[in-house]
Amino acid sequence: MKNVPLDSVDHVDRAVLPIGTDYPPGHLLDWHEHRRAQFLYGATGVMVVDTDEGTWTVPPERAVLIPAATRHRVRMLGVSTRSLYIEPDAVPWWPATCTVVDVPPLLRELLSAAVGFEAHYSLSGWEGHIAALLLHEIAARTPLPFHVAIPATAELAALCREYLAAPDVGVTNATWAARTAMSERSFTRRFRSEIGDSPAVWRARARLLAAVPLLRTASVSEVAGHLGYASPAAFTAAFTRAFGMPPSRFAARSAGGGPGPGHRL
Repeated sequence: MKNVPLDSVDHVDRAVLPIGTDYPPGHLLDWHEHRRAQFLYGATGVMVVDTDEGTWTVPPERAVLIPAATRHRVRMLGVSTRSLYIEPDAVPWWPATCTVVDVPPLLRELLSAAVGFEAHYSLSGWEGHIAALLLHEIAARTPLPFHVAIPATAELAALCREYLAAPDVGVTNATWAARTAMSERSFTRRFRSEIGDSPAVWRARARLLAAVPLLRTASVSEVAGHLGYASPAAFTAAFTRAFGMPPSRFAARSAGGGPGPGHRL
């Protein structure tokens, strides 16, 4: 099925409903939730998924597993999706929180085939076998660490979401403490109690997550400078430590390449 609203087929008696959807650049799917669990794969572009508990950045050709009845929103950056909407009782192993995963070639091909199914696809033919194999392949996926937690307290959550939208290397613990009318020590202790990391560690990881969508249109050198790193090498080392792969895997151009006409970060 292509570009079909889930609500129009959610009642269909199939454990797996595959739907492919094309989104305009920068499209925001505002806060919503699904009765079914969702396997959300971006065949192109980058997705940023928010829940009340955290933010997950989904690089190109990766996917995010979204638990059933999870309130979330998704920012689509040049994305064409291949989604599977899955009855919760068909996936008792589904993670309790959103999880970014790898998508190997076999799974990509299965997803591409599945979005061509009709809603009432045959369960006994090859379509039914593909649906079953899709669940087997998803269960074997490897989690990837492309996320940061969001504090439960509204004022701390607002600071974090604001920073994710526009990371600023000049922001310090003292800056955030002043915004919340707390001493720096008290603020840091409170933040750590909710997240498990210090505010400085959280901001460093948030800047690295922000690099993923920037790398769609900029070189490693440009993104490193924009995010306040002393050199592309320092940025590459930090990114690789955090995510297990270098930023060059996602870069539009090699480091050192100049910006193209009209380029903006």
